[in-house]
Amino acid sequence: MMNGEEELIQAAVKGDSSAFGSLYDHYQAMIYRFVAIKVGSREEAEDITHQVFLSAWQKVKTYKHRGHPFSSWLYRIARNQVIDHYRSGRSVVSLEKIDPELFATPEREPEHLARKFQLEEVRKAIASLKPDYQDVIIMRFVEDVSLKETAAALKKTEGAIKLIQHRAVKELKRMLGDEATNDHEPF
Repeated sequence: MMNGEEELIQAAVKGDSSAFGSLYDHYQAMIYRFVAIKVGSREEAEDITHQVFLSAWQKVKTYKHRGHPFSSWLYRIARNQVIDHYRSGRSVVSLEKIDPELFATPEREPEHLARKFQLEEVRKAIASLKPDYQDVIIMRFVEDVSLKETAAALKKTEGAIKLIQHRAVKELKRMLGDEATNDHEPF
């Protein structure tokens, strides 16, 4: 949560486009990365991210704070836009074609070639998980979203998210082999 976020949200709810612009500036990279990992194409990710924020701007007047961060609301819109994207039958791009740099956050960028290869293996493993597992792994470990916020975004209980996370991590460990995962948390 950024400083003054509550005031920006309230201003955006009242129709202040510059306040919404500040929220966009803060959350755009996170939402884009989430979408890009799910759809696999930069162009489609850009289009869907644009749709997410357009939809958010159109619906922001109905936004009600329910004890969850604003980003949970945005992640829910993004997830629904991705689902709509796949339901519409648009071309599907393999997650294997995603740029591995989308998985790196500025604080965690790979410093060595070996680390990049490890990230590539993890990316491929995540791509083969069930959609719910993918969502939880991306939100919790790539985006570092809290348990509470992930639950709100996915409209599930915190207990359900813990269970999905446990099963997803267990499946990733199985896919990557225990020796490949013991040295690298959280996988």
